[in-house]
Amino acid sequence: MIRNMITAMDQWALQDPERLAYDDLGHTNTYGELKQRSDALAAHLDSMDLPAHAPIMVYGGQTFDMMATFLGIVKSGHAYVPIDTHSPLERITTINEIAQPAAAIAVSDLPTTLGDTPVITADDLTTIFNQSVDYHVDHGVSGDDTYYIIFTSGTTGKPKGVQISHTNLLSYVNWMLSDDFTLPANARTLSQAPYSFDLSVMDWGPTLAAGGTLVALPKTVTDNFRALFETLPTMNLNVWVSTPSFVDICLMEPTFDATHYPQLTRFLFCGEELTHATAANLHQRFPKARIFNTYGPTETTVAVTQVEITEQILADYPRLPIGYAKDDTTITVVDDQLQPVPAGTEGELMISGPSMSKGYLHNPEKTEKAFVTVDGKTVYRSGDLGVQLDNGLIMYRGRTDFQIKLHGYRIELEEVNHYLSQEDHIQVGVAVPRYDRNHKVSQLIAWVVPSESDIESELALTKAIKQNLQGGDMMEYMIPQRFVYKESLPMTPNGKVDIKSIIAEVNQ
Repeated sequence: MIRNMITAMDQWALQDPERLAYDDLGHTNTYGELKQRSDALAAHLDSMDLPAHAPIMVYGGQTFDMMATFLGIVKSGHAYVPIDTHSPLERITTINEIAQPAAAIAVSDLPTTLGDTPVITADDLTTIFNQSVDYHVDHGVSGDDTYYIIFTSGTTGKPKGVQISHTNLLSYVNWMLSDDFTLPANARTLSQAPYSFDLSVMDWGPTLAAGGTLVALPKTVTDNFRALFETLPTMNLNVWVSTPSFVDICLMEPTFDATHYPQLTRFLFCGEELTHATAANLHQRFPKARIFNTYGPTETTVAVTQVEITEQILADYPRLPIGYAKDDTTITVVDDQLQPVPAGTEGELMISGPSMSKGYLHNPEKTEKAFVTVDGKTVYRSGDLGVQLDNGLIMYRGRTDFQIKLHGYRIELEEVNHYLSQEDHIQVGVAVPRYDRNHKVSQLIAWVVPSESDIESELALTKAIKQNLQGGDMMEYMIPQRFVYKESLPMTPNGKVDIKSIIAEVNQ
C-alpha cells in the first residue's frame, strides 16, 4: 500500500535511478531524472518565499518536464493547477483570476500575460532543472493538503477548480493498485489524456507510484490519423487508458488487435459512457485482454466504480454497467429529497468516501450546493442519474441536466445515444436538440459517422437506420427526426465527442 505519493515516486529513483519513468515518442527519461529535476524545482520554489500552500499554475503539454514540475511543486508544499497548451486564452486568464496562484510555471511558452502572477519561464525552468541539489522533503503536500486542482470545463458559467488532496489521491491510487484491477508489474501505460483532464491521473498515478513507464501520445499525433496509426504499434503498451471515444478512433484501424499488440493486456475506460458496441468490438479484437469500465466525477478523484467487461457482462447487459463502488466509498441512489430509493429505481447518484474533494477553490457557494450534509455526513451530489441493481452493480442513466422535453415526452439524450451506438449502420453517433425561438426543443437531430455498407444514398441509409431503431427497444418518440452524416465528429481536447460544439452548430 502506498502511504505517500512523493516518497513512492522518489523511492524508485533511490532503488533504480536508471529505471524508465517516461517515454515520449522514443525520447526517454528515468526516475533518477524525475527526482533530480523535481528536487531542483522544489528548492527553487522554497527560495521564492511563496505563501504557504498557495497553488501554482503549470502550463504545458504531454511532456516529462510537466511530470517533474508537478512533483517539484508538491515537494515544496504547494498544490498545482495544470493547464493544457490547447486551452483558449480566455480559459488561462480566467483560471489565473479564480485560482489566485502564488506563481505560474511555463513548461511551454505562455501565449498570454498573467497580470501580477510571477512566472517561471520555460528558459528559467531549463536552468533550474540543470541544477543538482541535495533536497530533503520535509514540508511536502500530505494528508488533507491539496495535491492538485483541476478546473472543470465550465459548460455553464465560469469553470470550477476541484481541489484534490493527498488523502483523496492515495485512496484512488491504492485502489487502482489493488486486486480490483491487478495491473501488470512494470507496466508501460498509455498517457494520452491531457494533464488538465483528471482521466490522466488514471495513467500517471498508479504507473509512477508502482515504478512503471508513462508512454506519452501527444495531441499532435492523435490529431493526425496517419501519424497515430504509424505511432501506436511502436509504443509497446501494456495498459491502455483513454475515453471510449478515443479507442473508437483506434478501432477504425483493422490492425488494432492482439496480433499486432501482443503486450496490451489491460484497457481502462473513464470520462464518458462505454458503449456495448465498442466493448464488444474490443473484446473481439483483444480476446485475452481485460477490459474495465469505470465511472467517477472529478470531484471524487477520477473514478469510484469499476467492472470488468467479460463475455458474460456483454451477454447480460445491452447497456453496460458502470460497476461496483470501491470498498472505501458509499454510493447511494436518491430521489429529489435526497432520500434513498429502492434497488432498481432511478435516481441521482450521491457519493461519499475518502476520495471525495473538499470542494471548489474560492467558490463557497458552488461548494455548498454540490457538497451537502446528509445524516451528519458530507456527500457529493453528482448530478448523474443511475440505478443500483440487487447485485450491487450500478447502471448509468445520464445527466440530470441532459434531459430534454420534446412534444411532451421527457428524453434522456444519453439513452438515445446508447441506441444509436447499437445500430449496425452507425459507427458513432450523438443526438442533440434543436431549439425554436422560444427556446423549446423543436427537433432531435443525430450526427452520425456511418459504418461501411452497400447503401448508396443518405436517404436510403436514414430509412434503414430508422427501421432498425423502430424494430428494437427504442421508443418511437426518441428516434431523431433528422440524420446528418459526417466523416468524423468534433472532439474536445479531453478526447470526448464535443457535444457542445455540435449543439451550437445545429442551433446557429
